[in-house]
Amino acid sequence: MAEHHFHLKANWPGNRNGVGEIYAENLQTNISIPKEMDGPGIGTNPDEMLLGAAATCYIITLAAMLERSKIEKQSLSMDSTAIVDVTQGVFTYQKIIHRPIIVIKSEKDLATTRKLAEKAERSCMISRAIQGNVEIQLEASVIVGMKESD
Repeated sequence: MAEHHFHLKANWPGNRNGVGEIYAENLQTNISIPKEMDGPGIGTNPDEMLLGAAATCYIITLAAMLERSKIEKQSLSMDSTAIVDVTQGVFTYQKIIHRPIIVIKSEKDLATTRKLAEKAERSCMISRAIQGNVEIQLEASVIVGMKESD
């Protein structure tokens, strides 16, 4: 078994509405409570970071699966949304919705691409880590791209 270790340092000098910093190998940013939760909204926040982790894991997993299946894509882009419920002052991260748009070159790959879009969500490490706590919804669009003219 091979283990990978990822490290992050955090500094929080103030109180609830303060601003802190996080430092990782490829991520350095300010952090604070988002404006939607009556915070200063400076830098990123845990809600955005969880959404970012889920979205980047999914899109990278999907790209790798398309490549392994030898499906040629013209483009792969995605919008993702996180829904956080606030009931009686309790914040609950309810749902993440991924809306990938996959433009492929060949109509023969439509069915396989749709299956891979769903499989990537189930296979992604972050999706598996939050499974049972946060619902992940997939609204994939698979489109056959325009033929390139000669």
